[in-house]
Amino acid sequence: MAASFVRHLAPTLLPDPKRTVIRPFLPGDPDPFRVEGKPRGDRIVERTLAMPDAAVEDLVTVIIDGLGARHREIPALLLRRFDEVAGELKLDAGISDHRKMLIGGYFSAEYSFEAAALFNPSIVPHPDQGDCPDGAIRFVLSLRGIGEGHLSSVTFRTGTWGPDDDDLVIDTPSRQGVPPVIEEPDPELVRQIGAKALVQLNCRDAREPSETVLFPVIESQNRGIEDLRLVQFAEEDGHKTYIGTYTAVSAQAARQEVLQTDDFRLFHMHPVEGPVAPGKGMAMFPRKIGGRFAALFRHDNENLWYGTSDTPLAWADPVRIMTPEYPWEFVQIGNCGSPIEIDEGWLVITHGVGIVRSYCIGAALLDRDDPTKVLGRLPEPMIQPDGETWDGYVPNVVYSCGGLVRGRTLLLPYALADDMTSFATASLDDLVAAMR
Repeated sequence: MAASFVRHLAPTLLPDPKRTVIRPFLPGDPDPFRVEGKPRGDRIVERTLAMPDAAVEDLVTVIIDGLGARHREIPALLLRRFDEVAGELKLDAGISDHRKMLIGGYFSAEYSFEAAALFNPSIVPHPDQGDCPDGAIRFVLSLRGIGEGHLSSVTFRTGTWGPDDDDLVIDTPSRQGVPPVIEEPDPELVRQIGAKALVQLNCRDAREPSETVLFPVIESQNRGIEDLRLVQFAEEDGHKTYIGTYTAVSAQAARQEVLQTDDFRLFHMHPVEGPVAPGKGMAMFPRKIGGRFAALFRHDNENLWYGTSDTPLAWADPVRIMTPEYPWEFVQIGNCGSPIEIDEGWLVITHGVGIVRSYCIGAALLDRDDPTKVLGRLPEPMIQPDGETWDGYVPNVVYSCGGLVRGRTLLLPYALADDMTSFATASLDDLVAAMR
């Protein structure tokens, strides 16, 4: 069910197991079977080096022919993977390229990053609006994909909205998935949003955003990168960049991290510090307020909080601004992405958790100059699960990680049952009028 002013659009994005990426694979030994001085990787290399040249070349041909239909530049990818493991395994750089490629193949795996689910979208204007029709807007959509082992990654789509509000076109994604190359952060490339990045990821071979795949690459993310909330951030010098907040999940804990990109190819990832760090749901405002970065949080898993800081990476004293008020949000209230600046103030798409852990989508309005002041909120959900959308990976859930406004209309991509993604629009006039 939905509020009467909400229109649901036709496109639905479903998980596609055919979309894959090549990621690192380094098998180890169970504790009782570890061999001192000869780990499993060394034993695999030893067997590979013992193979005749002809057999090596035949196997490399099999790899290239098998993966070439879904991925570009397989030889270069395999050689790069060899370089990544060569130091750890103390490999001789003087061996033949065919043998390097075969070793690279043994330490790689093809991964279907959205085989199980494709959900929790956020949306921002595309960095290139050059080919956009008058009155329309090009956008980039980020999505959480779940693959083997319930591992969450970030994937992207592009599309065009407008000029009419019902005109929504999602571009067909590339069949190619480009893995990030892990690099030492280059100070010349890191925009000044705070401390040195944890890691620099370069999807340099991606020809457009749908080819970029961000899967876990560091220890803090080894169980997943969840719920990216993207915002196009306006810096004080007029430059626009993209900042995304997400939950990094490890085997030990979950924490907030921040990424930054200008082009959806080169990314820098940073840790968040302070009392909000172990929480979820952080979302940046699209510009500074009063000369300081501003963000919303749900670090107590119940209420909505607001904070400001000199850096987007350390938040000391957030204040609680909204608590559960209506039955559909009695368990929990939080944001569904970054606030959107409209004529009336800051529009915040919210989520509420109610009976039988059912997630609904609502909205609130914050004062433009003092976002701790709540000017209004919807007493009823804008979108809620109904008889057609309750079932899926996680039943009774509708959820979003951000919307987009063009003129006086909101475009809201949202997830159904932690399974798939749909879209809706709403008039800002009707939405604000429905608030109390």
